[in-house]
Amino acid sequence: NPEFAFLSACHTTVGDKKSPDESIHLAAAMQFSGFRSVVGSMWSVDDEVAQEVVSTFYDNLVDDSGKLDCTRAAVALHKAVKKLRRNNVPLEQQIVFVHIGV
Repeated sequence: NPEFAFLSACHTTVGDKKSPDESIHLAAAMQFSGFRSVVGSMWSVDDEVAQEVVSTFYDNLVDDSGKLDCTRAAVALHKAVKKLRRNNVPLEQQIVFVHIGV
């Protein structure tokens, strides 16, 4: 029962220019294959920004008991992006990651 996937590679939520009629991308494929919640990226992200997002994201994804709770993924990503905004990270790096699912 897969619950959550974080695809930190670049371009995991975009299709291929060579196949414009193909409507599925890697993040959607992960969700369709059974993952309830998936975070992917729309374009390239700076490594330091990605590290900050992932660190803040997982700090907020884990509940008080120390258990990973995929239903908190959207809020966890939102909090990670807010931290980037407070740190004056350029907008195009703030909005790279998207959440799909629960």
